[in-house]
Amino acid sequence: MTNKPSINVTPLIDVLLVLLIIFMIITPVKPTNFKAQIPGEPKSTAETKTHPDSLVIVINADSSLRLNAEKDVGTVRETGKLTEMLAETFKKRTENRVSAHDREFKTDLTEAERIEKTVFIKAPRGIDYGSVVKVIDAVKTAGASPISLQIDELNLVRSEK
Repeated sequence: MTNKPSINVTPLIDVLLVLLIIFMIITPVKPTNFKAQIPGEPKSTAETKTHPDSLVIVINADSSLRLNAEKDVGTVRETGKLTEMLAETFKKRTENRVSAHDREFKTDLTEAERIEKTVFIKAPRGIDYGSVVKVIDAVKTAGASPISLQIDELNLVRSEK
């Protein structure tokens, strides 16, 4: 009687178990849950207060520009005054070291990178894209970063000709 040759698989299983344990240990632990915050009911606009360091540029229906409470800061076609005002604001913030709240204690950033230079641009939905881009260019020229766009239900009244 001849014996059939057979392969001993016990060492192979031992090696596979060791490899399995090693891969389980070195695999990074991934979070199993995702926390989402659902916004509550919006407050009325009368109760909402903006942060004193916020810079909000509003493009009106007549293409005039408004910076926070300032009414006359130019138009979409003439953004020089807006650029000058923003550059002056950023210069004062640099002198006074007004840091953004999320970058205030970051040591890997330079002093200039920590300065609050966030600008929000509000425009009505019906305004043309080119007008908004001109204002964005003016804001970038002044040194703003980041720039946020807000689309609101601002009253856009176009005169019929």
